[in-house]
Amino acid sequence: MTAETETAQSTGSCCSPTGSCHDGAADVRIEGTDAVTAVYEVKGMTCGHCEGAVSEEISALAGVTSVAAVAATGLVTVTSKAPLTEDAVRAAVDEAGYELLGPAA
Repeated sequence: MTAETETAQSTGSCCSPTGSCHDGAADVRIEGTDAVTAVYEVKGMTCGHCEGAVSEEISALAGVTSVAAVAATGLVTVTSKAPLTEDAVRAAVDEAGYELLGPAA
């Protein structure tokens, strides 16, 4: 687990989901690195436990360096060494028990 994943898990609870700092940008290259950041919309997350489950599954994908899931908005920000296929992200989200709606607009 990455530091961001650990933070995402500890910020919410089943009773009070966290707010969001995401702006909805998808597939953004981080200047000075080869990293790619993508934001996805996930249906069904309602609490910190949900955030952790989604983060854990996506973190297991090859090349993923950080994941930050926010139940309150349904947004998951993924940073990876190279772009991920939507099918790979969808499979990870499905494995966690949630539904990938697609890249955030």
